[in-house]
Amino acid sequence: MPEVPGISINGSSRRVSLDVRNPDFFRNPLPAYAALHAQCPAFFWEERQQWYFAGYDQVNGLLRDRRFGRQILHVATRDELGMPEPKPHLKDFDALEAHSLLELEPPAHTRLRTLVNRAFVSRQIEQLRPEIETLSHAVIDSFEKNGEVELLKTYAETIPVTIIARMLGIPVDAAPRLLDWSHRMVRMYVFNPTFETELDANQASAEFAAYLSDVIAEKRSDPGDDLLTHMIVSEKDGERLSDAELISTTVLLLNAGHEATVHQIGNAVRTILQSGLSPAELFATEESTERTVEECLRFAAPLHIFQRYVLADIELEDGIALRKGDKIGLMLGAANVDPRKFSAPGTFRPDRDEGPNVSFGAGLHFCIGAPLARLELKLSLPILFRRLPGMRLKNEPHVKDSFHFHGLDRLDLIW
Repeated sequence: MPEVPGISINGSSRRVSLDVRNPDFFRNPLPAYAALHAQCPAFFWEERQQWYFAGYDQVNGLLRDRRFGRQILHVATRDELGMPEPKPHLKDFDALEAHSLLELEPPAHTRLRTLVNRAFVSRQIEQLRPEIETLSHAVIDSFEKNGEVELLKTYAETIPVTIIARMLGIPVDAAPRLLDWSHRMVRMYVFNPTFETELDANQASAEFAAYLSDVIAEKRSDPGDDLLTHMIVSEKDGERLSDAELISTTVLLLNAGHEATVHQIGNAVRTILQSGLSPAELFATEESTERTVEECLRFAAPLHIFQRYVLADIELEDGIALRKGDKIGLMLGAANVDPRKFSAPGTFRPDRDEGPNVSFGAGLHFCIGAPLARLELKLSLPILFRRLPGMRLKNEPHVKDSFHFHGLDRLDLIW
C-alpha cells in the first residue's frame, strides 16, 4: 500500500503512529482512514497511548455498549485509577463539565435528558421550519449584492446560534459573546491543549456561567415561553434542576447547538462545489435534499472522535484487553468511510442508500440536537444554492488545524 502522509502502521501488532498536526492529514484524513481500514481498523495509537476503533460496526457497537461510559468516577476513585487531581486553573471549566449531559451517565443523565428532550423531538423541531427559512433568506439578503462572502462567520454561524438562542430564550444580540465563549471553550477538545488554551477556556467558562446565572435569575422572576424557562420550572420525581445543572445544560445546548452545524454547513458547501454535481438536482426534492444532507454528513463529518471510559475489565472479541478506567477512542469520521459498510467510501455520492452514518453518535449519548441540525442543513443549504446559483469557491478553503472537530477556518465564495 502506498505511503500515506502523517501515519505509520504496523498491521501485525496493530500499533499506529498518527501525527494529527501533519497538514496533509488534517486537510484530508481519508487516505489515512483507508490505510487503517485496510490494515488494522482497531489499533493502539502510540501518541495517545490508548486503543482506537475505526470500523463502522465496531464504532456503532461500542457507542451503544453500556460497558463503556462518558465518566468513570461514579464507579472508581482517582486513587484506584491513578488519575491525577483536577487542575486548579480549570476549576470553572470543570464545574460546567461536571453537570454536562455529554459527560454524565444514568441516573443523572436520564434525569437531565428527560427534562430537555421534549424540546428536541422531531415534531417540535419541525415547527421551527418557517423561522429557519426566514432567517436564511434574511442573512443572504445582507450579502447577496456583494458578489462574494466569507460564508462561515456570515451565514454558517449566524443561523444555528440564532435559532438555539431563540429556543432557549436568550437575547439574540448576545450571539457574538456566546460564539466567543463557545469557541474558546471547545479549543479544550483538541489533542494536548496548551496551558494558555486551558487558562482562556477557563476564563470563558467563568464569563459564560456568570452571564447565564443572570439570565436564569431574570427567567425566574419573569418566565417566558422558552426552553430555559421550561428547564427551570420542570420537575422529575419531585426534583428540579439546580442552578449548576441549569447553567451546564444551557452551555452544552448553546455550544453543541451550533458548533457542529457551523462546521457541517461549511463542509457541505465545499464538498458540493468541489464535486461538480448540480446543486439544483441535489436539492430538487425533499427526498434528494435529505439524501444529499446525509451524504454530506457521512463524507465530511464535523466531529471525528468521541471517547469513552472502560467501566470494568473487559476483553473484546478481537482479543483487545481493556482495564477499568482505560479510555478508548471512537473514530466517527473513519467509521463513515469504512469500505465494509459503504461502497467507494471516498466518493461523494448523494444517491447512495447504504445505511446511516454515525456523525451524531449512537446509543445513550446520541446527539440530542440531531433533529435540529438536520433541519437547519436541509433548509439553509438549498436556500443558499438557489439564491446564489453561480456560487463558486474563491480560493482553496483553509481547513482548521484540528482533528477532533473537522471543519474549515473560513470559506470564501464568489458568484
